[in-house]
Amino acid sequence: MAVVVTGLGATSPLGGDVASTWAGALAGRSGVRTLDNDWAEKYGMPVNFAGQLAVNPEEVLSRPEIKRMDPSAQMAIIATREAWADAGSPEVDPERLGAVVSSGIGGVWTLLSAWDTVKEKGASRVLPMTVPMLMPNSPAAYVELEIGARAGAHAPVSACASGAEAIGMAFEMIESGRADVVVAGGTEAAIHPLPISAFAAMKALSKRNDDPARASRPYDTGRDGFVLGEGSGILVLESEEHALARGAHIYARVAGLGMTSDAYHIAAPDPEGAGQTRAMKLALERAGLAPADIIHVNAHATSTVAGDMVEARGIRGIMGSHGDNVLLSATKSMTGHLLGGAGALESVFTILALRDRLAPPTINVENPDPELEVDLVRDTPRAMPASGDLAAINNSFGFGGHNVALVFTTP
Repeated sequence: MAVVVTGLGATSPLGGDVASTWAGALAGRSGVRTLDNDWAEKYGMPVNFAGQLAVNPEEVLSRPEIKRMDPSAQMAIIATREAWADAGSPEVDPERLGAVVSSGIGGVWTLLSAWDTVKEKGASRVLPMTVPMLMPNSPAAYVELEIGARAGAHAPVSACASGAEAIGMAFEMIESGRADVVVAGGTEAAIHPLPISAFAAMKALSKRNDDPARASRPYDTGRDGFVLGEGSGILVLESEEHALARGAHIYARVAGLGMTSDAYHIAAPDPEGAGQTRAMKLALERAGLAPADIIHVNAHATSTVAGDMVEARGIRGIMGSHGDNVLLSATKSMTGHLLGGAGALESVFTILALRDRLAPPTINVENPDPELEVDLVRDTPRAMPASGDLAAINNSFGFGGHNVALVFTTP
């Protein structure tokens, strides 16, 4: 059963919706800035910048919604409402409607704030809604309630691959006949002193405090770690039959899915990239496509020394000589790394790249790694072929060795 995308939603460091986020990406604008707080000084944190939301949820949601949702769920609801409206607010049998929304970390703000309350004011002052707000499936549950989904609500958690895995799970829900429509994606709200300090302790974060907008630099020889970001990307997936029957606008087809695991290390990628490569191959096989059919790859490319080139070598290995024709984009250079929301937002980017036949740029690459053997789109967008069918891959890889590759094609 063919699966298509009929709605898109987002809130990100580049904009409060899909249009502004995509415009910011095509303009090569960075959404990363110095944090407007005293965390670094107060707690001795080595990193004082991140990719914060361009539009605060308090400007969009009602006060009661803000009070009963963790920021991760707030972001997911904002993106869901946009995606659902974009899909035409379809009338769907609730038992044929699903939700799959992931977060890599969950309600960290709620959890840590509640602990502060216990320490400072006592257990009796903890809010009754604390558990529903902090649980990792809270965004999925709120989306399920928002749209009235009864075919199933799921929250696969696989670190930085979570958002892409959610889309993959939604794809399989429809393909297997469990649902006709599924709202799927990822969200993350982890710009908090603890996650920042913990990632910094792992030496995973860039420490370019003096130049935050240029800190995320995938494939550059001077890359020194990723930049934490926040936000959400949501897709409305639908069986092609259902979409055509109601005359829906179709952005793209979800053509292939590959999911593997490394069984190598709790945080570091397998230096051989075997699991990542196998995920891409499986996605191509499931899509019935050859490497030569791929014109664009939105890479996971977080700007770490260890990770970037493992993926790049894998892409080149699969594409062979065709790798010279593949347009490679690393959009985390502009948004930072949204963790559990990354694969979903980057799926939005991949779909819009196919729609507009325009690969978004990678910024901040002043000295490309000499080992990079794929055509990196730098600084300005690059045009794809003006006619014919197009196919693209979106890669997402997470701590623990989770690998997800999604293949999208023009409708």
